[in-house]
Amino acid sequence: MVPKRKTRSTPETTTTTTSVTNAQLQAMIDQGVTASLAARNATRNGDDSHTSRTGVRRTERVARECTYQDFMKCQPLYFKGTEGFVELVQWFKRMETVFCISNCSVDNQIKFSTCTLLVGTDVTGYNQRFQELALLYVRMFPEESDKVERYVSGLPDMIQGSVVASKPKTMQEATEMASELMDNH
Repeated sequence: MVPKRKTRSTPETTTTTTSVTNAQLQAMIDQGVTASLAARNATRNGDDSHTSRTGVRRTERVARECTYQDFMKCQPLYFKGTEGFVELVQWFKRMETVFCISNCSVDNQIKFSTCTLLVGTDVTGYNQRFQELALLYVRMFPEESDKVERYVSGLPDMIQGSVVASKPKTMQEATEMASELMDNH
């Protein structure tokens, strides 16, 4: 039996019956699903059509760049360097979560995450731990210059300026200069 649909143009007088076959009903459903999927894919693929089926233009939110304050609001873990492997892995996972939540760019990820590395005045221990971490997380330092910059940024304040002034090009130059300066203090 074919489903029937009744509509009334005026409540008291006229009744119109419209028959819809199962094939027509299925075609209408398919058309709606296709339109919905196309709209979803357009927004995922960055299509510039932001008009809904009703003709009303939707507003698109523009993602703003992550600031250091945004990053810190996500409560990243601090890493002292004395913890073991499990804590290091937890730190990495937490950093990845914070990067995702705060919409942090790759350039800022490196800069901001190094601020969570806590360093004392034991430069020898810092050198060793930094090298271990750099080997475990190679993606953090794509170039030698990045590695040197991040190493120097984690040095104690009392020698950091002097190491920066020496403009080390390699990790070896940076670690030698830092060790020499710490021995003189």
